[in-house]
Amino acid sequence: EIYRSCRSRSPPSPPSPTSPDIPIAMPRRPIVGGNWKCNPEKVEKLPELIANINACDTSKCDVYVCPSNLHIGIVFKEFTNGAKVAPQNCNFKGCGAFTGEMACEQMKDMGIEWVLIGHSERRGEFGLPTPAESPQLLATKLKYILDQGMKCIFAIGEPLPIREKGIDAVLEECIKQLVDIKDMLDPDKVVIAYEPVWSIGTGVTASPEQAQETHAGIRKWISANTSPECAEKIRIQYGGSANAKNAPDLSNCPDVDGFLVGGASLKPEFAEIVKTISDIKGC
Repeated sequence: EIYRSCRSRSPPSPPSPTSPDIPIAMPRRPIVGGNWKCNPEKVEKLPELIANINACDTSKCDVYVCPSNLHIGIVFKEFTNGAKVAPQNCNFKGCGAFTGEMACEQMKDMGIEWVLIGHSERRGEFGLPTPAESPQLLATKLKYILDQGMKCIFAIGEPLPIREKGIDAVLEECIKQLVDIKDMLDPDKVVIAYEPVWSIGTGVTASPEQAQETHAGIRKWISANTSPECAEKIRIQYGGSANAKNAPDLSNCPDVDGFLVGGASLKPEFAEIVKTISDIKGC
């Protein structure tokens, strides 16, 4: 299982000021994912990317990787350290006459346990005149994923114009993306990946204060609208130009439980990110 409760109890971090009613009963096991997106261009580059993932120590941190659709069948058996493969999308119909789609039934047959949905590049930031994946569609996908016995990394986030309006507007936007799945937020099966859209691939990272404030606000909303127990246990990753340099400060935020890493997951520094959060929060 990619999610395991920590066997030993570490001293709990104090609740953040924005989430005072959420008890911290047990530390959450960190989780770091590498999203390769539509990379690499050449198959010959795959061995070095696989080596970057296999260099990670997963004893205190869960690790997954999201290869491009074309490469999943090549790499899915190549990870030797317990890292999991999570395709970057799926349909909600299963197998059949659905050109260009991938089904959870196919993933399960390959031993794949996880899938990523809701990334901002699927929600309308792809830059193509195609319909954005709506919160309602993503809720339908999540139900299908869970009904198939799989687990999900569910990405949410806000664009720059909303961030510029302040934290209340940011949380309002994130809640719009969560409200349809609030009753499906099983901490054993769902990980939330918060990605400020304005920082993805730009090299501009949310400050630790911004990340913590947003993660704590999301957790507080889950506490009020799902349950305090769910809010305390569910893992919320930060994504958005996460790298080895900013990982220490972000890892020290009490409500940041890991990272969804883009560009840096194509480099050897990915293992450094895993080590950093393992040293700070690993269990």
